[in-house]
Amino acid sequence: MNTNLVARSLQKMQSFWQNRPRRLDARALQKVREQLRECARGAGGEVAARIRAGSLGESYLRLDSVGKHAFLRLIATEFGPDPARVAAAHTRYQESLGSPAQWEAEARLWNALRSPRTRILTQFAALSTGVRFLIDLRVDLLRLLQEDPELVSLDRELEYLLTSWFDVGFLELRRITWQSPAMLLEKLIQYEAVHTIHSWSDLRNRLDSDRRCYGFFHPRMPDEPLIFVEVALTDHLADNVQDLLNIDAPVFDTRAADTAIFYSISNTQEGLRGVSFGHFLLKRVIEDLQRDFPRLKRFSTLSPLPLLRRWAEKTPANWQDALLPGELKKIGGHANIPATAEAVYALLAGSAWQDDARLVRLLQAPLVRLAARYLLGAKAGEEQIFDPVGRFHLGNGASIERLNFLADTSEKGLAQSFGLMVNYLYTPDEIEDNVENLLQKGKIAASPTIRHAAMLKGN
Repeated sequence: MNTNLVARSLQKMQSFWQNRPRRLDARALQKVREQLRECARGAGGEVAARIRAGSLGESYLRLDSVGKHAFLRLIATEFGPDPARVAAAHTRYQESLGSPAQWEAEARLWNALRSPRTRILTQFAALSTGVRFLIDLRVDLLRLLQEDPELVSLDRELEYLLTSWFDVGFLELRRITWQSPAMLLEKLIQYEAVHTIHSWSDLRNRLDSDRRCYGFFHPRMPDEPLIFVEVALTDHLADNVQDLLNIDAPVFDTRAADTAIFYSISNTQEGLRGVSFGHFLLKRVIEDLQRDFPRLKRFSTLSPLPLLRRWAEKTPANWQDALLPGELKKIGGHANIPATAEAVYALLAGSAWQDDARLVRLLQAPLVRLAARYLLGAKAGEEQIFDPVGRFHLGNGASIERLNFLADTSEKGLAQSFGLMVNYLYTPDEIEDNVENLLQKGKIAASPTIRHAAMLKGN
C-alpha cells in the first residue's frame, strides 16, 4: 500500500458529482457492512484506514436518498456500544464507588460506551475532505431524523464529535474584505441568511470602508466561513435596515463612529446545528473593533423578529390584548372596517396599509406593544425564549434596547414581523450579569422603554 492509492481514493471521492446516484441493493449493502466492520476493527495501518474511508465515502456520495438512508441506518443500528459490555462495566463501576478501584472502573465504563461508530466517523475525518464530508452527511441525518428516530444516537454521536473538532480554540477569526478571494465573496452571497445580497454592488457596499465583515474559519475548511457577521460603523443607533443597505448612501467617516451595528449574522453550515460558536464570534469582533476604533461606545444589533407574525397568528388572544378599545375604534373608523381585532389583523395581511400615513400612526402603538410582549413573554417551553434571534442575543448577554417600527419594509420584513425590528445592545460591562440573570432567574435584560411598551410588571 502507498499514498498514491490514498490520493486516488480521495480524487474519486471529490469527483462523485460526475456519477449518477444509485440504489443500495442487498449485495451492495452487505459489502458496505463488511467495509464498516473493517473500519470499526481498525484493521491495517493508517494508509489502509484512509483507503477504506475514502472508498466508503465515495460509495455513500453516489447513493440516492433511499440508499443513503439504508447506509446511515446500518451505522446507527449495527455499530453502537455492546450492551452487555456496558452493563458489566457499569456494574463494576457502581461496586467500586468510594474505593481505589473507582477510577479504573470509570475508565473502563467510558471505553465501553465508546461505540464502533466513533471509530468509523473518526476515520472519515482523517481524509483531506473528510470533515466537509461529515458535515454534509449530518445534513442528511437531520433530514432523515424526522422519519426515522433510530438515527438519533448516530446524530448525537456525530454532533459530539463535530463540537469537539469545531471548538472555538481551533477557529480563526478573519476579516473579509472586497480584496478577499472571489470564491469566498461568492460564498457570502450564497450564505447570507438575513438580508439577501442582490448584486456585487450590494456586496461591495457591505464591505466598504465604513463596514466590517468577520468570519470564523476552521483550518480543515480554510475557504469556507462557518459563521459571519456584517457590521456598520455609525454615530447613532440604526433604526432602519433599508437605510443601512442603501448602496447609494454616502460612505460614513469612521473617524466619527461611536456605534457598531451588527445587522446580519449568518450560520453557513446546517450540518453544524447545535455546535455553538456565535457568541464567541461577537466577543472577538467587539475586541477587534475596540482595538481599531477606540471611540466606539455602543455595540448593538439591528435584528429581525422572524417569528412575530407566526406567534400572533397562533395566539390571537395576544393580538386582541395588544389593541386598546380606543385604538380599535379609531383604526376601524379610518379604514372603514369593523372595530375588531380580527378585522385589523386582516388589514395587515397586505402591504398597502404602510402607504396610508394616518393608518401607520394608528397601528404603531399596538404593533410595538405586541412586539414588546412577544420579546418579553413568548416562550417555546418553560424556560426557553421563543424568538430564535432573541434567544441567541439574550443568551449571549445582550439586552433589548429598542423596537423600531417599519424598520424593514421589504416583503420578507412585513411578512415576518409587520416590518418591526429590534436593537439588542451589548454593553461589555453588563454582559456577564445579563447572562447570569437569564440563566439563574429567567430575567430578560430590557430597557425601561421596552418594559413600558409591553405594560408588564416585573420580569
